[in-house]
Amino acid sequence: MIPAIFGVGGTALSDAERSFLKDVQPVGYILFGRNCENRDQVRALTDSLRDLHGRDDLIVSIDQEGGRVQRMKAPEWRAYPAGAAFDRLYEAAPASAMQAARLNAEALALDLAEGGINVNFHAPFDVRREETDDVIGDRALGHDPMRVAALGRAVLAGHAAAGVVGCLKHMPGHGRATADSHKSLPVVTASAEELEDDIAPFQALRDAPLGMTSHILFTSWDETRPATLSPTIINDIIRTKIGFTGLLLTDDIDMQALDGTVPERAERAIAAGCDVVLNCWAKLDDMEQMAERLPPLSDDGLMRLELALKGTGSTAQAGEATELLAERDALFEAAGVAV
Repeated sequence: MIPAIFGVGGTALSDAERSFLKDVQPVGYILFGRNCENRDQVRALTDSLRDLHGRDDLIVSIDQEGGRVQRMKAPEWRAYPAGAAFDRLYEAAPASAMQAARLNAEALALDLAEGGINVNFHAPFDVRREETDDVIGDRALGHDPMRVAALGRAVLAGHAAAGVVGCLKHMPGHGRATADSHKSLPVVTASAEELEDDIAPFQALRDAPLGMTSHILFTSWDETRPATLSPTIINDIIRTKIGFTGLLLTDDIDMQALDGTVPERAERAIAAGCDVVLNCWAKLDDMEQMAERLPPLSDDGLMRLELALKGTGSTAQAGEATELLAERDALFEAAGVAV
């Protein structure tokens, strides 16, 4: 098994994809809008991925946060609010906000589970600031680290109730970035003392099973390498100071914050200490070269993968989405806050 999560090109696997992917055995897959046409098609696609490998430890993932980041779109699927809605509710009624975030996440995760998706790269634990780039913007759960942690914990709990794993992202924090890492490398010059606020939400959820790095240069910790490629940040900050013990993925390795070819970036990320590389765009040449360069998933990575997926796939304890969302809406209405 190679330590990579790959994208696929369309609504069904091509013959070329099927042949390559069966041979290299990636850790898993990520779906995008291009892969999500309707409910039956998504389920058929995810079933075909599992049939291809026959593994219980296959990640089938997506970015489905709500707001601007929804790969499975209305009207085929329900629409969900961005994180900022729960931040507004928290101002008026903190306990209601945490409950609403959990209910919302459980309903959202039921949509994913129905489609055979067991991992959602949600929620952002980035502490929003005045200067935060709009790539995060209203996706953030708030300006206060402990509020972000409280709402984020509720989101992860809602996912777990529906048999889906959520994710701590983007470690060690994207809130001070003033550039979009999809387009260029953000540079954060804050002191280590100032960055304590940024890592606090991640420390509060350090026992979460799944996390994602950020492609950001933090000069106080490493003057030359962004977090994804920095052994110092991964080992000293994420693994030791934050104390994160779960499966650590990169953000999309194809983003322009990083230099070098995609296969080179992937190799450097694994060498730096990431467990798994996320490569989203289904470019077969890149994937083939990554498969040639990357070592097998490490023993530690395999153990973390198994722990991350433990308990996924069962919705026996979940509620009914319509009822969950009605309860969520009632909490907003009682506080006089718009969803």
